[in-house]
Amino acid sequence: MKKTNNFLITMLVAFVLSCVGDDNFGVPNITNENPDIPVEKITTFKAIKSLYEQAINGGNTTVVVRDDIYIEGYVISSDKAGNFFEELIIQNKIDDSNPDNDPRLGFKIDINQSSLSDTYQLGQKVFIKLQGLTLGETSGVVTIGKGDAVNVQQIQATEYRDIILRTNDIVEIKPKVVALENLTEADENTLIQLQNMQLNRFELGASFASESFDEFDGLRLLESCESGIQIIMQTSTFSDFKSLIVPQGSGTITGVFSRDFRDNFNVLVINSSADINFDSTERCDPIDFSCGLATTIGTGNLLYEDFEPQRNNRPIEIDGWTNYIEAGTQAWEGYSSTSSNASLGRSARFQSASSGDISNIGWLITPAIDLDAQDGESLRFKTSNSLADSSYMEVFYADDWDGTEAGVTAATWRILTDAYVVKDTDSFAEWFSSGNVDLSCISGTIHIAFKYTGSGQSTFDGVYELDDISVDFVE
Repeated sequence: MKKTNNFLITMLVAFVLSCVGDDNFGVPNITNENPDIPVEKITTFKAIKSLYEQAINGGNTTVVVRDDIYIEGYVISSDKAGNFFEELIIQNKIDDSNPDNDPRLGFKIDINQSSLSDTYQLGQKVFIKLQGLTLGETSGVVTIGKGDAVNVQQIQATEYRDIILRTNDIVEIKPKVVALENLTEADENTLIQLQNMQLNRFELGASFASESFDEFDGLRLLESCESGIQIIMQTSTFSDFKSLIVPQGSGTITGVFSRDFRDNFNVLVINSSADINFDSTERCDPIDFSCGLATTIGTGNLLYEDFEPQRNNRPIEIDGWTNYIEAGTQAWEGYSSTSSNASLGRSARFQSASSGDISNIGWLITPAIDLDAQDGESLRFKTSNSLADSSYMEVFYADDWDGTEAGVTAATWRILTDAYVVKDTDSFAEWFSSGNVDLSCISGTIHIAFKYTGSGQSTFDGVYELDDISVDFVE
């Protein structure tokens, strides 16, 4: 009987020890020997990206890797705070101090497994065994998974450890410090840091992702205090920091540069709330002005423009109007289309796509409008966009502009906060009314300006359309 008890105890201890050693529990055991991958089997991220691009150029949507090859990268995402789910983001370089022929590139790895941070830590060096895996695009970014010649599918829970081989090396990842206007598709799936940023003034007081309108993700608009260019911070409603209030100052934010689920616009995804450091109390908001919305539309008219006489794809030329290029080579132009993104007859349009410019800023400014000769003035217009891609449009007025192009940026322009301008998240191909913006609390002679900000980069080259501008008054 005694020998039997000892045997049972020995077997029980062995069973418990074997369970504790499983990576599904507790802190991962990373004391094993590093994977022994022959150097000749390790290829570059650039080579794999090129393989995928060749497939796309050949009319395919995916490519299956047939060769016995590996890539070596570093984990830059963590699902510990719940803001990433069933995916790992890896990039090839930990910093840019020694640039070489292989640029900083990244891939998303689609895995049917949660709590991946229990196995793969931030900064952990890994090898990806690519043979038999599929490269394609999911939610607008290049993704590695299983699949076929059409779709990318998830790597299953039973096999991912044999595909994503972790090492004992855990390093500090230095994010790429970059200006929003300089981001390109090559920066997708990489860790970046944006400096001198702030939350858009209209979203102050909002949580990361627990507002009533947040279904799957919270989308919060961030903006650069240097260029004014905007980007959306995307936070999962399953994250453990969703209920925290987004800091209301300005500063730096670090996250993975990506695209939204439907591939409509750029997003920045942070690993945790600690990645946003808006510790400065200074903000860079424009001067706001609001009379509210007028309850009635006046029967008199001071200004009306529908752009019908303008020529397609030619700069807007109207007596008394100013079409000013502050940066870049593009201007507001005439536009007419009956396609899915139809114009309202002839419209005004600004597009920076293929401009090749680092920055595109264009102003379309009305003639002088005297607000002292009548009462009850109000402004109306309509806007639409085509994949705004983080470019944006604003509406201002000034009472001190001297009427010259040289004086545009020197004038005091106040943003008309009550005017609704189409957003990047609005429905494609629809026209949105500004509302009947009350101007009656303004006196003197003013000019109204429609300002576009974007660039020739594919990530900021959206198109905005403008039409049916009307300034009315009560007779």
